[in-house]
Amino acid sequence: MPMQTSHLTEAMRLSGDAGWPHRREDWEFVCAISRGFVALAGERVVATALATPFGSAAMVNLVIVDPPLRGRGLGREIMTRAMATLDPGSWHLVATEEGLPLYEKLGFRTVGRIAQHQGVIDVTDPAGDAVWATPADLPALIEMDREATMMDRTSLFLALARQARFTVLRGPVGIAGFAAVRPFGKGRVIGPVVAGSLSEAQELISLVMSDHAGEFLRVDTAADTGLGPWLGACGLPETGHGLIMQKGAAPGPEKINTPMVYALASQALG
Repeated sequence: MPMQTSHLTEAMRLSGDAGWPHRREDWEFVCAISRGFVALAGERVVATALATPFGSAAMVNLVIVDPPLRGRGLGREIMTRAMATLDPGSWHLVATEEGLPLYEKLGFRTVGRIAQHQGVIDVTDPAGDAVWATPADLPALIEMDREATMMDRTSLFLALARQARFTVLRGPVGIAGFAAVRPFGKGRVIGPVVAGSLSEAQELISLVMSDHAGEFLRVDTAADTGLGPWLGACGLPETGHGLIMQKGAAPGPEKINTPMVYALASQALG
């Protein structure tokens, strides 16, 4: 059945049992821009799956099945129901090793790897030219994200604008890169981070780190961005990973020299 606000406490129990750090606010954040489904055993939520539309693409996320009920087809059924509510050109998700067999049966293929970096850092001085954004910058951030992801994630950015802060790099013709930081899980997550180069991504993240020294921070980055070693040197070691999976053909960039996503908004939202 469709997920309701009344299901969130039980959904939190499921994600907690899976070892995920999601607070109620984190569930609410994703649910607000997604179409969610739950399976019930009496009053108990025993499975969840959400589908998040981003224009011609979509994410499927927060797919969880109560451990005693795994292996009975429940995950496949609820995930199929969530995906049936949308008809995008391509589907995307970040998978755990445990979920890999299910996703492969549904036609997803692995296209990359996400490294989860987290920890408490002791950085006090920002390095580079990044500054804090103003509300007037939001349309430019949405457009830059669209160039980098080939997705229309306006709904995500409107939600981020209500609880995140953005750092930006200002170039001669506008915004040259940005990073968001918001409360998540045990502390804060830095992402999305979109920039034209690795050094620019580091500048953007450095400003966030300087403002949140002594706090628990998390960054989810694709293994091929090159960001991981620098994060580790800053005090955010790799503590886990996920598999980037895709179903259908995602569109390629519209022009050369497009900006690149260096960190995800979250593993659920890309």
